[in-house]
Amino acid sequence: MRRAKSLLAFLGRLEGLPIALVLVLLYAAFNVAAPQAYRNFQIYASFLQTVPKYLICALGLTFVITAGEIDLSFPAIIAFAGFVFTWVFKNFDSPLAPWLGFFLALAAGGLVGFINGLLVARIGVPSIMATLAAQFFWYGVTVLLANGKSIPIIAIQDHPIHAIFVERLFGVIPAQALWTLGLAIFLWFILNRHKFGEAIMFIGDNPNVARVMGINVEATKIMLFTMNGIITAFAALIVTIDINTFFPTQGNGFLLLALAGVFIGGTSIAGGKGLIFGTLFGTFIIGSLEAGVVSTGISCYWVQLLEGAVMAGVVVLNIVMGEGRMEAISSRIRHWTTPIRSDIPDAAAPRDDVVVK
Repeated sequence: MRRAKSLLAFLGRLEGLPIALVLVLLYAAFNVAAPQAYRNFQIYASFLQTVPKYLICALGLTFVITAGEIDLSFPAIIAFAGFVFTWVFKNFDSPLAPWLGFFLALAAGGLVGFINGLLVARIGVPSIMATLAAQFFWYGVTVLLANGKSIPIIAIQDHPIHAIFVERLFGVIPAQALWTLGLAIFLWFILNRHKFGEAIMFIGDNPNVARVMGINVEATKIMLFTMNGIITAFAALIVTIDINTFFPTQGNGFLLLALAGVFIGGTSIAGGKGLIFGTLFGTFIIGSLEAGVVSTGISCYWVQLLEGAVMAGVVVLNIVMGEGRMEAISSRIRHWTTPIRSDIPDAAAPRDDVVVK
């Protein structure tokens, strides 16, 4: 019994456990409904190739939402940073051109994020409006610069940067999955073990209290949006290098998937609480649903209905099992199973050593 209580207490401390359980159950259900597809490793390898581009964006968004803000501009950053990389690669005839484009693309994403941070923190524009305006503006800039055309970069396949970031390790595991996992672990430490992450949580909970505690709220928010821009630019690089082509609208479709992954993962929409590994598992749920439903042979008309039902169910389960509920269950079991000591006198029982006058 003691081991069971210790196990419950340990499980209660695992971040994103309810979401991980839902992901396992989801894959188990698909194994039963579509055994030919889900008992083949190739479908999981395809998830490891396609989901990371959404997951990287969702990881950055987790920080922003934890701070009580929102960033709707990241799909435009994907297009803009992808164009910067592609333009440098096409216009500089040098073996170092891809690496120059890589770092300039990260800088471009950071620039957009920095401007967003200035608008929000210094000027006081609500983040939803500042980043929505940035979404339209930077998409417009990208379309103008690219003349609305896609740009193929097939030659990138022969450069080491392609092998490093998107080729499959031993021909099995896509490299972008390993990079994304490494990024998730790094960001978890930043959010949970670094003063920057602590400041973000305090700001999301109450910015006035954060100021009283000595946190520079404005500077932290600028750093936050800049960091999110750089992380999003990294997702843009993964997308562009993987498909060997730049599209002016290549960020389309990322917004709802990334946001859904964050919120399903348990990050509070009100701020103050962020779960990096919850976002990881939540994004894989979102990224796996459509392919899983289609592989079962169910009509495509049911896809969005089932996706909505699964999303709602995951959120409810996360609420029921989250917020220390596992610890509460462990405490209740401990109370039920603790034997009552007979040597402790009952407070209501009469005592011989007390004289009642």
